[in-house]
Amino acid sequence: MPSLFDPFTLKGVTLRNRIAVSPMCQYMAEDGLVTDWHGPHYAGFARGGAGLVIVEATAVSPEGRITPGDTGIWSDVQAAALRPIVRSIKAAGATPGIQIGHAGRKASSNRPWEGDDHIAEGDPRGWQTIAPSAVAFGEGLPKVPQAMGKEDIARVRQDFVAAAERARDAGFEWLVLHFAHGYLGQSFFSTHSNLRDDEYGGSAENRGRFLVETLAAVRKVWPEHLPLTARLGVIEFDGRDAETLAESIDLVGRLKTEGLDFIDVSIGFSTPAAQIPWGPNFMARTAERVRAETGLPGSTSWFISDPEQANELIQTGQLDLVMLARPMLADPHWPYAAARKLGIENAAWTALQAPYAHWLAQYRAA
Repeated sequence: MPSLFDPFTLKGVTLRNRIAVSPMCQYMAEDGLVTDWHGPHYAGFARGGAGLVIVEATAVSPEGRITPGDTGIWSDVQAAALRPIVRSIKAAGATPGIQIGHAGRKASSNRPWEGDDHIAEGDPRGWQTIAPSAVAFGEGLPKVPQAMGKEDIARVRQDFVAAAERARDAGFEWLVLHFAHGYLGQSFFSTHSNLRDDEYGGSAENRGRFLVETLAAVRKVWPEHLPLTARLGVIEFDGRDAETLAESIDLVGRLKTEGLDFIDVSIGFSTPAAQIPWGPNFMARTAERVRAETGLPGSTSWFISDPEQANELIQTGQLDLVMLARPMLADPHWPYAAARKLGIENAAWTALQAPYAHWLAQYRAA
């Protein structure tokens, strides 16, 4: 079986190891444009030795931003500003990926450290939110979204396509469709947020239709030799987990038929009443089941931080990649530290760029 520091090949892309930097919103953009913050942030992960670096959830339209500080890719100017980031990731030996998405009813929010709630009505920084049905999320996100009509659905689907084209032209080699975390894609699939009675609501097949159609449309413009992936909330921890997981596995199978290459297994976050059993690696077994029953390679994140546990998840076949978020924020050189802890000396030094590795290698006994 492979281990954490073995290469991983999918389509025409080979990652140097099984360590992926999960997309993490920074909320530091201006009008959707990346700023001086983003370049060093992403280059640092690549220089630290990760095999895949995925740029944060990037909005396909202005209304699709979670906060006013979200990155966007609804314009050519925004896409051009991302190209230096792509180059810096590749120059450091990692594969550049990007997650594109639409926040749906969770849009028009304040940044997490400024309240993590909806922007107040009347505040000029806010905007009208949209969703499959006019149902608010609740608690700190009380705005009732506008229910989407068929024209809205077609428009947003095309926004995803246009965003994928810009990501392709900017040089990204790994595309993630954000269908998780209570945002628009997840809202269509979830019974908590989708009360429609047309072909986009009701049955699990209908609730998954927007996701399937969007992926199929993106597949037509995304290069066949590059991985097309998705992050999906397959479980809600709301008391109907067995049914939701079975429906999710069926949906992933339908997405696979339309060209999905890889699945990143996550949580739905569609209701504030969810009882999530937080703990180390707690989503790994669920991801393993999705991987086994769909035949797709997959990953998950959520409290994977210990190198030995991460390595075991790969060696036992539960995951093909480990998605790391907070551990990489705490230490962008986590791959180097992990290789040393695992006693893989060659991987430790090749995880770093020469200006670091040369000097550290001279004092490896220290």
